[in-house]
Amino acid sequence: MVSGQRRVVVIGGGIAGVSIAGELSHDHDVVLLEAEETLAHHTTGRSAAVLLPGYGNKVVRELTQRSIALYAERSEKYEVELLEPRAFLQIAGADRADALRDIVSKTPTMHMIDIEDAFTMCPYLQRDAVVAAAIDETGSAIDVASLHQTYVREIAANGGVIVKNKRVDAIALGNPCVVSAGDETWECDLVVNAAGAWGDVVAAMANCKPVGLMPLRRTIFTTKVDPALGRGPLVFGTPEAYYFGLDHGVLLGSPADETLSEPCDARPEEIDVAQAIESVNEVTTFNIRSIDTAWAGLRTFAPDRSPVVGSRSDEPNFFWFCGQGGYGIQMGPGLAEYGAFLVRGLVPEEHGAAQVDVDRVSPNRFP
Repeated sequence: MVSGQRRVVVIGGGIAGVSIAGELSHDHDVVLLEAEETLAHHTTGRSAAVLLPGYGNKVVRELTQRSIALYAERSEKYEVELLEPRAFLQIAGADRADALRDIVSKTPTMHMIDIEDAFTMCPYLQRDAVVAAAIDETGSAIDVASLHQTYVREIAANGGVIVKNKRVDAIALGNPCVVSAGDETWECDLVVNAAGAWGDVVAAMANCKPVGLMPLRRTIFTTKVDPALGRGPLVFGTPEAYYFGLDHGVLLGSPADETLSEPCDARPEEIDVAQAIESVNEVTTFNIRSIDTAWAGLRTFAPDRSPVVGSRSDEPNFFWFCGQGGYGIQMGPGLAEYGAFLVRGLVPEEHGAAQVDVDRVSPNRFP
């Protein structure tokens, strides 16, 4: 790719699309197309996101570490607190205690704590169900809506255009490329595929090879609990078979499910909600019998669970920005910065971006 201003069409209005569009809008002519009537309608708008520096594979951790600094910069620039410290507690029963210790030995940000400290921190834990606990105090809760809005504001401030309710139905790569949605078309020099679960579908429209994206459904529910319990840490089971957290009278829980799905407007399944309730009840004293709300989103992974960023050598006008999986918000700012440097034809790590070898995220790694 060559540096210099170009016309770019970004497909997808979730955090992936708005973040890469925001970064590129500083020196490119950007149009973002969103299929739905509202931005962030799917996974981004349904995420109970946290930032955990030790969460994910090496690529994800490197991008997350860079994102921490970028979160601070965006918080100051847009006068909003995007991160709020929140501890991450992982618990285990007798049959999983050794597995938890093994996880801790491989995660520098975590350490084992005395089980009585865990019960003090979370008095609602079942004493006969939890025998070991570890904590990561480097985590943060993410204000997802505010983060997303900072990028929307950035696009607008730089003269970019956001077009909603335009579902792309045809892409012709060339010089120029032509992107069509119904009876409207946009010409551009580069198509950025930030379509999340629909990433391979968008690639097929452009006659580009898929990368094997896997949309995995994740279910979340909320229910009311005693508000006097305040705000607790986010609690994960070992292995990651469930998680839950309290926030002043509301309990949010998930079975941490990963059910392969077609790209769709995901809906929660009753069996997954029931599994989540059962898992939380087994390790707590809440005795949940009903819920207030439930929803689902698609966390879309590449086969190796690293993001897919860049262009194939034989498809230079089609730029992948997909496969963020369950880490797309925590590493979002760092990934967008990294991707924007690639679009500009620059070596990201030479310009302060995350130290990620491009071959580890390039779509060329897939046949």
